[in-house]
Amino acid sequence: MLGRIVREAAKRFGDRPWMVDPDGRATSYAELERASDRVALALRSEGIVEGDLVALRIGAHPEYFIAHAALAKLGAITAGINVRLTDAEQQRVIAQSKPCRIAELDDVRRWRSLGATLATGGLHSDLGDLDPDPDRVVAVIFTSGTTGTPKGAIFCNRQLEFITETDTGGQWGEAGVSVSSRSLASTSFAHLGPMTKFAGSLLRGGTIHLVERWSAATAIEMCERFAMTQLAGIPTQVALVLRHPACEHADLSSIRMVIMGGGPASAALIDAARTRFGVPVITRYACTEAGIGLGTGPNDDPMDAECSVGRPHGGVELSVRDDHGRMVPSGEIGEVCLRSPAVMSGYWNDPEGTTAARWEDGFVRTGDLGRLDAAGRLVLCGRSRDMYIRGGYNVWPSEIEAVLGMHPGVAEIAVVARPDDVMGEIGVAVVVPTSTPVTLDDLRQFGADSLAHHKLPEALLVVDRLPLTAMDKLDRIELRRIVAT
Repeated sequence: MLGRIVREAAKRFGDRPWMVDPDGRATSYAELERASDRVALALRSEGIVEGDLVALRIGAHPEYFIAHAALAKLGAITAGINVRLTDAEQQRVIAQSKPCRIAELDDVRRWRSLGATLATGGLHSDLGDLDPDPDRVVAVIFTSGTTGTPKGAIFCNRQLEFITETDTGGQWGEAGVSVSSRSLASTSFAHLGPMTKFAGSLLRGGTIHLVERWSAATAIEMCERFAMTQLAGIPTQVALVLRHPACEHADLSSIRMVIMGGGPASAALIDAARTRFGVPVITRYACTEAGIGLGTGPNDDPMDAECSVGRPHGGVELSVRDDHGRMVPSGEIGEVCLRSPAVMSGYWNDPEGTTAARWEDGFVRTGDLGRLDAAGRLVLCGRSRDMYIRGGYNVWPSEIEAVLGMHPGVAEIAVVARPDDVMGEIGVAVVVPTSTPVTLDDLRQFGADSLAHHKLPEALLVVDRLPLTAMDKLDRIELRRIVAT
């Protein structure tokens, strides 16, 4: 499916820029097709065959998607590794995925050169077309599981085809738009959005600009310089853009739409974005396992985005359930569950996790708590698990506690979330100290080698003891109350 769309996009859009890398070099749709063919030839010459899994450890460069397209043309599988994770965290992803090859930027560039030589020499350079197979695995997209253990959600042709159809209606180009879209890549390519929406972005024929490291100043400068038509990202990124001094005077009149997903967006933030840009603000809600979920549209009542995460996309079923899987009445709070043709086929190398991730009728358990309002919109009410979202990244307290609990100044530790205007939520380390004094800087430095930056706590509360329930278990509800006061 992906190889066919890459070829068709090259025919339709040719030399139109598809992706512009951080140094300003543009890669066209035609070049994407040529380069992915060459990489596929090289991979095949080195023994990569249908069903092999290759892990891509590549940052914001076109080579990531060139390699992804090449692997899809061979029927091989892409697993992305977020390069912002620490080495230890990346190794856990590698251990879980068990790839036959780990590819970095220089590897893809070498394969492009080798493939060009093979094509010039006529050495069996015809890739041909794969037989249609809706259940052929295309991508494994990793998300931390409920315990922090990496879990790889499996996506086949059928899921990607449904997501692409939902996003684009199967139409090439953008209906009613005279200028193709221009947007700034804002999240890791290994995440759900970039991986599952790659095909849809090709159908639209737009141009994606890349940056080595996202910042509000860079986003504003590039939006103005390249007349970006979309501002998309997690709510934290939009909040940082709005708070940056340059945003007040920059010419951002080219922006036609603001899209937020990957974390909670407050009504105040949505209103501020709508006021500053004067365009529709769209919200999105899903989880990796579900593939696609809910959202608001550009023509919806503006209040939809302010008071909810919208309604299910076409073909997506939503139910709110109790702990036993029974649907709760409208208006009551329960766990948000989703079902559609986009739901993952399962977790890679994890049958037990696959079983636990969904109910017997195929509804994925998101772990989020919510309720349906009278208008049929989903209102999120928190999370049933301890995980919180800091700046669009999922964080599990147990993982942090396991690392920071080894600090000599820590006798006991618990990490809980506290609301934050910019990050959505931040982690607060509640510590019972030993006789050795401990500071927030001590904890952050101690954990820096084992934990990604977004997992490090940003506040410290020293207490005499941690609150316990009647069953002598950690009382996280009471902890949140203590942290909030």
